[in-house]
Amino acid sequence: MPMAMPVARARKRGNPNWGRLIPPAPALATEFELRVRQLQLTPEMYVLSRELRDWCWQNRNRCYIPEWLLGEWCIAVDRTFSGAA
Repeated sequence: MPMAMPVARARKRGNPNWGRLIPPAPALATEFELRVRQLQLTPEMYVLSRELRDWCWQNRNRCYIPEWLLGEWCIAVDRTFSGAA
């Protein structure tokens, strides 16, 4: 009786994910959110925090800061600021 030869499987070709939806990318924290986390503040504490206010003043034209918070502190943002140095 002859020995059976192993059957070679055909290699599948192409992208196995073709046609599937791409999962959404995870949302990254903004610098404001990172700073708030570092200071261990809750939203109720934002307005009372001197450290956060100073950080927001220094970064008002560079980072996202919630508009309601800028309004609470009367911090104006330079809308024509490009950040290019």
